[in-house]
Amino acid sequence: MMTVTVEVSISDDLASDACEFTDDDVPEPELLQAWAAAAYLGDTPAVVSLLVTTADEVQSLNKQYRDKDKPTNVLSFPMQSPEEIDVSLLGDIVLCAPVIKQEAQQQSKSELSHWAHMVVHGMLHLQGYDHIDNADAEQMEQLEIDILDQLGFASPYLEIIENNLLKKQNESSE
Repeated sequence: MMTVTVEVSISDDLASDACEFTDDDVPEPELLQAWAAAAYLGDTPAVVSLLVTTADEVQSLNKQYRDKDKPTNVLSFPMQSPEEIDVSLLGDIVLCAPVIKQEAQQQSKSELSHWAHMVVHGMLHLQGYDHIDNADAEQMEQLEIDILDQLGFASPYLEIIENNLLKKQNESSE
């Protein structure tokens, strides 16, 4: 496995009064970098930019680039490197801290495991993986499960399945 350089930026707006969020809610840059490195499947040195930011900023990017006027957990912007440079510029990953925190709570999973999943998910998108059709989704999900397992995290999809089963059981017993 080759090395990937991950340049982490954390938006100044996350610490603002308008955003009920602190730097303590964001994993250490070294963790973000380690998760991204684990998800790099390439065989040449690569560079990735990773931005952790607010719901407003992600909503603006999501509207501009995907025509969806709402915040989302992760956006990936792949980049094609010119062939004459030796380093692969994979692209940019934008992580929405408030959405990731909210989703982790809604899905009854640890915030740390959800952060790791979103970084891995974004990295796989930068490398051409997608989940538009079922076959591609299964391949991408299996890679996510395998990479997260190597990092010591349970399958993010198991938790969703288990939570849905519990909800159905609770509803039927009421």
